[in-house]
Amino acid sequence: MAELDLPLILDRTAARPLAVQIADGLRAAAVAGSLRGGDRLPSSRALATQLGVSRTVVTSAYDQLHAEGWLSGRHGSGTYLTAAPAPARPHPAPPPDPDPVAGLLDLTPGTPCVEAIDRAAWRRAWRLAGDRTPLMYKARAGVPDFCAAVTDHLLRHRGLATDGDSVVLATSGTGSAIGELAAALLRPGDAVAMEDPGYQRAAGALRAEGIRLVPIPVDADGLRIDAIPSDVKAVYCTPAHQFPLGSRMPATRRIALVELARRIGAFVIEDDYDGELRYDTAPLPLLISLAPDVVVHLGTASKILSTGLGVGWLVAAPQVARAIVAHRESTGTGPAPAGQQVVAELAAHGDLARHLRRLRREMPPRRALLVDELRGRGVRVLGDDAGSHVVATLGSAAAEARVIAAARAQGVLLDGLTRHHLGTPSRYGIALGYAALPRAALPGAARIAARCLAGIDRAPRPIRAAP
Repeated sequence: MAELDLPLILDRTAARPLAVQIADGLRAAAVAGSLRGGDRLPSSRALATQLGVSRTVVTSAYDQLHAEGWLSGRHGSGTYLTAAPAPARPHPAPPPDPDPVAGLLDLTPGTPCVEAIDRAAWRRAWRLAGDRTPLMYKARAGVPDFCAAVTDHLLRHRGLATDGDSVVLATSGTGSAIGELAAALLRPGDAVAMEDPGYQRAAGALRAEGIRLVPIPVDADGLRIDAIPSDVKAVYCTPAHQFPLGSRMPATRRIALVELARRIGAFVIEDDYDGELRYDTAPLPLLISLAPDVVVHLGTASKILSTGLGVGWLVAAPQVARAIVAHRESTGTGPAPAGQQVVAELAAHGDLARHLRRLRREMPPRRALLVDELRGRGVRVLGDDAGSHVVATLGSAAAEARVIAAARAQGVLLDGLTRHHLGTPSRYGIALGYAALPRAALPGAARIAARCLAGIDRAPRPIRAAP
């Protein structure tokens, strides 16, 4: 039998013993397929001569491989490799998913204005959060300092005084909180009424828990209470600034919603995703302030600070809070503390309040610039003077698709209303966000969007987002 030409290279300057290098080399050759099950290896003396090492070194390597089951000895016939795994077929790494925003000017809704963040305060908050003593156990209800900061924030900026009727919990964001509510309070197959068009990630979180969604139409005053069936177990809505159409639910309809929830034994999920951002009048009282017994309030830092914090809050009656904490205990889940600690530090040093004041100064001129550009082209605009997006109406899904494609060809990313429906689309248009872009890039993007919406074919040269 021909002697195998073993692919072994020894490094006599390395710290690893030579016997270990030989064993590693033979093992790697077997895995790679250059040695196969049944192959006869050279004798320890022959291999020692071939490699220029002592026979003891080779014997030690063979003994190790024998112990691991790689080698077997047959009396009088030598040492053989046992069955080795077939070499793995190389698979090229999949290409990364294309980034839909890369190189485009982003006018989609739901993105925070990170340009308004005071970077010195931001760095200080992260540094101070890192100086905290690491937690030994996860705080299922949330880091106490964070919950205290949210309590103060809700009182100062949303007029909500939390007391014995309600409890503040930290969350990992709105979608996570909705999933927890469904898991803790509902059963698969239960029905939940939801605005249509509405927030699709909330819909996704509910569907993931097996919840049946009942689309409810939206008018100029938000969710239509008269269209909610009596068999639903919960109602999801965005009363402060309906997403995506931008209307505000008036007090009479809020009271009607609360009365309906009490009458049919349902609870209301109030998503206050950007309730801090109101520029025309003071915001109406939160739903939970009207009925803490049947309303669960959700808030998030993603729209006022950064999505990277991954943190939000939930305010609910004590029994609801206990059910959610029990669910977290049973599943070993809960919000990560890092983002909570950063928000707590921002609040403790007054930086959160200063940021909100700065944001309220920053958003109105951005909104005015976009709205003026749209209305100057004869485009109809919906939405209260609040939040960080407006809606330009269109007549059909086809018109929506044409506008999105035309804007994208000129370097601007837009979002249509069609995809925000649960059922058959009934409203068409473009939801335009004015928070994401740097201030210097917004005018050019607004002009392109307005021209595309107005159907003007004289397209300006594409402009691209700064790297």
